[in-house]
Amino acid sequence: MHILLTNDDGIYAEGIYAAYKELSKIAQVTVVAPATEQSSVGHGITLFNPLFAQKVSPEKHFKGHAVSGKPADCVKFAVSVLLKGKKPDLVISGINFGGNDGCSVFYSGTVAAAREGTLMGIKSFAISLNCFDDPEFSTSAKFTAKLAKWLYKNDLPAGTFLNVNVPPGKPKGVRFTRQGTEPIHEIFEKRKSPHDKHYYWMGAKLPVHKNDNNIDTYALKNKYITITPIHSDLTDEAFLDKVKSSDLNFS
Repeated sequence: MHILLTNDDGIYAEGIYAAYKELSKIAQVTVVAPATEQSSVGHGITLFNPLFAQKVSPEKHFKGHAVSGKPADCVKFAVSVLLKGKKPDLVISGINFGGNDGCSVFYSGTVAAAREGTLMGIKSFAISLNCFDDPEFSTSAKFTAKLAKWLYKNDLPAGTFLNVNVPPGKPKGVRFTRQGTEPIHEIFEKRKSPHDKHYYWMGAKLPVHKNDNNIDTYALKNKYITITPIHSDLTDEAFLDKVKSSDLNFS
């Protein structure tokens, strides 16, 4: 098994090393990740600037390539240039420091890297640890390796990848869930700079908790590992079928 490992926290992040440590026990692992943190860049790619790639060995934990672009760039570059078009068996993105449940799938660079792998026809998943202080990645890393072995032996529908979130501490179990759709509620705090200019710092208000373990956000809060199948085709099929017979025209 050959795994392409990437992330959006950057190649020097603790989470990617934790994942590598466990994955390297079961597979050949190629690490290609952003040279600097690229959190919340979504599925952006670099078009108007050059990409630089450098071989690195962070604290001699592993050897990899640091790319000056975004997570999706890393997957494209790895397959096209470093692997010379030979696709790996899996693309794994993570382990992210912080959850990527619900509507975060639209903003997350971690999720975007897995989506990019899927668009290239490679089985992929993104994995995140749902905490923001004192991360302990060992449970997430062990589950990353377990899921990699499972996915290697099982198929995914075309265009589908898995978005995985792990709670801190000891999980109650694993649940396959729907993606939560409650939007992130932004809070803009008004501040003043030393030059007497106003600026705004964006934060977020967590959604109201519901006891519904069929939705990733709530099952995750209830201490379950959540696995959500995400499809890259965003077409609303039901509405499309409904409006196909519409009399709307421009004549």
